[in-house]
Amino acid sequence: MLPKALLDAIDALGRLPGVGPRTAERYAYFLFRTNPTVSETISDALKGLHSGLKSCPKTFALIDSDKSVSEFYDDPARDRTSVLVVEEPLDIYAIEATKQYSGTYHVLGGAVSPIDGITPDQLHIKELISRIAEDCVREVIIATNPSVEGESTALLLQKLLAEKYPDLKITRLARGLPLGVDLSYADQITLSAALSNRTSL
Repeated sequence: MLPKALLDAIDALGRLPGVGPRTAERYAYFLFRTNPTVSETISDALKGLHSGLKSCPKTFALIDSDKSVSEFYDDPARDRTSVLVVEEPLDIYAIEATKQYSGTYHVLGGAVSPIDGITPDQLHIKELISRIAEDCVREVIIATNPSVEGESTALLLQKLLAEKYPDLKITRLARGLPLGVDLSYADQITLSAALSNRTSL
């Protein structure tokens, strides 16, 4: 039987997504035998996580607790007439890394998933609809994940926005084959999307 302190650490670490029992054991034992300041640093960072972070009331991106809105919204260099919609806050940084987009963002807070009990009214869809009028948005780019939930959420958004704002330009990120991948290794969904989104040469 393992000591209680070690079991408690294993149990706590095992609650993290993607961390199984064996991985949790390795993490806990590593933290025990390494310098105690490592554990203290991690502990301090976790204690400040909730008090130091909040969601932007406009974009729902993550911001420091002492800020009022996201820098992705109040930066004058940002084009507020363009809104890129993502499922989760961290998706923003993947787009930002491309340095190809200078508009604003809107985080839904997930995707519609009846199995998981996530309904449209639990997402930030109403807020998005309000923003379009407030900021005179001309284009909404839907960048939900290429999953069943992401696709159904995108279709729902497209329907709702088209009904409310008939003149609004609604686009989606292109789907298809990533560079450097052989056709024989591509799955059917990716190949199907690549065929649907083919372009002229």
